[in-house]
Amino acid sequence: MADQEIKDIVKDKYARAALRVTAGEGSSCCGTASSRGECDPITSRIYTEGETAELPAEARAASLGCGNPTALAELAPGETVLDLGSGGGIDVLLSAKRVGPSGRAYGLDMTDEMLALARENQRKAGATNVEFLKGEIEQIPLPSGSVDVIISNCVINLSADKDRVLAEAFRVLRPGGRLAVSDVVVRGPIPTQIRRSVELWIGCVAGALEEQEYRDKLARAGFEAVDVEPTRIYRVEDAREFLEGAGLDVDAIAPQVDGKFMSAFVRARKPAR
Repeated sequence: MADQEIKDIVKDKYARAALRVTAGEGSSCCGTASSRGECDPITSRIYTEGETAELPAEARAASLGCGNPTALAELAPGETVLDLGSGGGIDVLLSAKRVGPSGRAYGLDMTDEMLALARENQRKAGATNVEFLKGEIEQIPLPSGSVDVIISNCVINLSADKDRVLAEAFRVLRPGGRLAVSDVVVRGPIPTQIRRSVELWIGCVAGALEEQEYRDKLARAGFEAVDVEPTRIYRVEDAREFLEGAGLDVDAIAPQVDGKFMSAFVRARKPAR
């Protein structure tokens, strides 16, 4: 698919997800979850009750990520944080609490419906050190060297131009700044048809990077101290219903894909000078 076609698909799916939350229908990363919920292994059990207890219910319902970057990024009071693809705003609001009144948390999203939902969640939460920006993660609307930490939650894998995303992240980070994102990562070669079906289940649009490829792209963008830490490994059984519906013989493909898709916490640092 062309880059713009992928972007349009992502925008449409996340717009519909935001509208479902606004209508009180909950959400799903794929937008077509069955009663069993194909996406539950991806989006469930990410945040603790203590973390989200004070957040608006709509912020929790609109969480479509695959990890908890705010818990792993080691945010400090006074820091400026940017969330790429901020959706309903849950990670921005959690970040705002961690950086405190002297810090600032930005959320960036290209979907009007998600931005409206996030701003309403900000209002309900009473967060005054938060700002939601409209834009694309391939072209971040912030000055160079203006951010201490970049987080993202299962969004970079949706971009058709990941090199541009990482280059932009590097640009807006201050020297010594940190990238700390949750994302879907692949380990090892997987047949194209099977890979596409599993990725559709995980993230709605194919595009997850192989682990070494992710490391190489970060290095080419200028990052150092790159680390990829698995946080949740997906098993074929998690996606059995979805894959059978796609006409695949799950038992036959299991040896080729079981345990090769994972949510991971990806860390990297911009050199201090």
